[in-house]
Amino acid sequence: MSTKPVLHTVLSPRLLDIYDISNSIVVVIDVFRATSTIATALYNGATRVIPVDTVDKCIQIGKNTGGITAGERDGKIIPGLAHGNSPAEYPREFIEGKTLVLTTTNGTKLLHMALQNGAAEVVTGSFPNLSALCSHLIAQKKNVILGCSAWKDKFNLEDTLFAGAVIERVKAHFTIHCDSSLMAENMYQLHKNDLKGFIRNTTHWHRLAQYGLEKDLEYCVTPDLANILPFYKNGDLIVKNLVE
Repeated sequence: MSTKPVLHTVLSPRLLDIYDISNSIVVVIDVFRATSTIATALYNGATRVIPVDTVDKCIQIGKNTGGITAGERDGKIIPGLAHGNSPAEYPREFIEGKTLVLTTTNGTKLLHMALQNGAAEVVTGSFPNLSALCSHLIAQKKNVILGCSAWKDKFNLEDTLFAGAVIERVKAHFTIHCDSSLMAENMYQLHKNDLKGFIRNTTHWHRLAQYGLEKDLEYCVTPDLANILPFYKNGDLIVKNLVE
């Protein structure tokens, strides 16, 4: 009998070092809003998304590539960058055929940590690309780390909620003996019929709603609106062909 691969949920980047992620697929989850924006831009025809961890690097790479520079800190577009971190800013007629250079508070940091710690593959996950992600994880038959980007290393509900949605769909294919995964799945099952209502309780909702971003946040918990798989290759996030 073949042994199933193992799945763990990591609730904050601060906890990543505790886990052996070598030979694992690491799923970077940053629901509000980086990974939702990445999926949306690529779904709408962006050639690639270049995730960077500093504003200066974002501006420099934008100049070098002719790409669109984007990023926010605490819900506001960063001075010197052209666009923010809203999925609504990247419709097909704007982003198709272009490079997006994106800097974010939490998700970019986790992605680079995963690479430094020897992940076999890094992909990004959000409700808008839930099905594509789950299909890929099942097909690969590799250990999986669901990495929640959290908020400045503090636990957040929305990333954990998404981990729960993934676990509900893929759990038959994995060995899961992980209390954080159990909590994530239970929380998702309790609230999956009213995600838009539940997210109104989150810290991040209160933080971003003051900037008029409620519609953004509701989009970010709606499944399969941008159903492609972003994966990291040679410095870029590009669309992975799921026909393997």
